[in-house]
Amino acid sequence: MSTRVIMHGCNGRMGQVISGLVANDEAVEIVAGVDPFDKVQNTYPVFKTIEECDVEADVIIDFAAASAVDGLLDYAVSKGIGVVLCTTGLSDEQLKKVEEASKKTAVLRSANMSLGINMLMKLLKEATSILANAGFDIEIVEKHHNQKLDAPSGTALALADSINEVLDNEYEYKYDRSTERKKREKKEIGISAVRGGTIVGDHDVIFAGTDEVITFSHTAYSRAVFGKGAIQAAKFLKDKKPGLYTMSDVINA
Repeated sequence: MSTRVIMHGCNGRMGQVISGLVANDEAVEIVAGVDPFDKVQNTYPVFKTIEECDVEADVIIDFAAASAVDGLLDYAVSKGIGVVLCTTGLSDEQLKKVEEASKKTAVLRSANMSLGINMLMKLLKEATSILANAGFDIEIVEKHHNQKLDAPSGTALALADSINEVLDNEYEYKYDRSTERKKREKKEIGISAVRGGTIVGDHDVIFAGTDEVITFSHTAYSRAVFGKGAIQAAKFLKDKKPGLYTMSDVINA
C-alpha cells in the first residue's frame, strides 16, 4: 500500500515540486493539500488550514511558513500522523514544541532534505577525525541565489555542526575576518557566504593542510533534490513510533 501524504504548503514552490515528483512515484500519493493561497490547480483536495483537513493520511510533508508550524504540530499530535518538517527559521520556543510533539508522534526534521548533503555530513565526520588531528584547517564556502535572505545558510551551519561534533564542539565559527587583523586560530571553522544569480545551493568544505588540500563539494542543480529527500523521508516515517528522527535515520535505514 502506498504512503498517503498531506502536502502542507502545497501551492508553494517546493509543494509543487513534490506534487510533480509524487505523480511519477507509485509508492506514494498526495491525498490532500493545505495552502491559504489558490495559485494553482491540483489533482487532490486543498484546504485553507490544516485544521480543516478531514482526509486520512499516513504522513504530512511540510514546506510552509514558520508561523503555521504550531498548528501543524497540534494537528499531527491529535491525529497521530507523522510529520516531515522541512520549514526552517523556527524559534527556540517552536523547537521545544517540536521536541514535545515527537514524544507523541513521529517527527522528522532536518536542516537540508537532500540525501547527498546528509551523506556528506556522514563522510565529513570520518574525514574530520583523521584530518583535524593532522593539523588541517577547516573552511566552508556556501553559495546561493541573490534572493536568499539568511547567511550563512542553515545547511552550512549543519555541516559545521557535524564537523564540530567530532571535535567535542571545541571549535568556534568565524563568519567575518575583515574586522580584525590577526592570524587564523587553530580551533576555528571559517564559514563564508556568496550570493548571486540563481544558484540553487552550492557547498564546499575545505580541509587545508601543509602542501595539500582536500575539498568535499555538493551542488544542487534544482530544488527537486530536496523534494526527493522529503518523499524518501515520508516513506521512511510511515508507521514509525513517536520520536525525533533525522535524514541520517533515512540514510541508515
